[in-house]
Amino acid sequence: MGLTAGVLAVDAGNSKTDVAVVAHDGEVLATARGGGVRPPSVGVEAAVEALAETVAAALAAAGAGGVAHVSACLANADLPVEEERLAAALAARGWGGTVEVRNDTFAVLRAGVTEPRGVAVVCGAGINCVGMRPDGRTARFPALGRVSGDWGGGWALAEEALWHAARAQDGRGAATALAGTLPAHFGLPGMPALVEALYLGHLAPERRHELSPVLFATAAGGDPVAGAIVDRQADEVVAMAVVALTRLELLAEETPVLLGGSVLAARHPRLDDRIRALLAEQAPRAVPRVVTAAPVLGAALLGLDHLTAPPGAQDRLRAHYERGRGKPAGGGEPSGGR
Repeated sequence: MGLTAGVLAVDAGNSKTDVAVVAHDGEVLATARGGGVRPPSVGVEAAVEALAETVAAALAAAGAGGVAHVSACLANADLPVEEERLAAALAARGWGGTVEVRNDTFAVLRAGVTEPRGVAVVCGAGINCVGMRPDGRTARFPALGRVSGDWGGGWALAEEALWHAARAQDGRGAATALAGTLPAHFGLPGMPALVEALYLGHLAPERRHELSPVLFATAAGGDPVAGAIVDRQADEVVAMAVVALTRLELLAEETPVLLGGSVLAARHPRLDDRIRALLAEQAPRAVPRVVTAAPVLGAALLGLDHLTAPPGAQDRLRAHYERGRGKPAGGGEPSGGR
């Protein structure tokens, strides 16, 4: 059956899954990478089945028959009831003695702090925010889109840019350079051609994500409409962070605010500067910084927290990833933003 390792860490997003098997002392025994996981689309059992091959590869490479604890941070685990269902399905696999499932934003947060304390805002394809304290208290949002009050992320930014560009082109809205820069990105002559291409499926729906960088470039060129969209994204990031800090009673303490996901990691000057300025005004003790560490590191650290790992274990684990050896074996796409 092989040895029993400490932690099976899972970071599963929409496009890829990273798995690490970690010893109690923080040594990384094996890693693996597989495809993405989408429980809302395929169901809980099918989603866990999709994880099984990647987990099996990592356990086999580590020579481990199982682990003491499974720490899984999963995209689309947005509600506590979803986490509970996924945890039950993972427990049924018998990979570990105990199982904890969290939303994948917690992995980004834990990867960026030396203790489980702080707030993270992830802005990639969508937007989410979580916070935690060492005593176990957490703050979170449903992050289900507009129905739960969310706005932002690459998809929303692209949709907003398209909306303004279409209205500028036909006269319903204010003039904006987006009416030219968005269709030009696809080699199209204008907004009518871009609208037609998107509506008729000549451009795949997922290609709308390509328009977020175009929006930021147009804003950087001085376009007021594009700039206002970028400013709104900064406002949303700060609103979520301040609410999380308030809920956890951390406004009066020096607290890290981690910024993750493809939109924030790109460090667009206008967005980054406005976020920092607003945080300095509304949460002056917040310490913002961008996190680029592998989220699977955060999942593994949460697992070591659960096991009350010995001194030095977390430093050993973090050093492994900081040395650049945390890239999992196997294929998979780079993260396009969480």
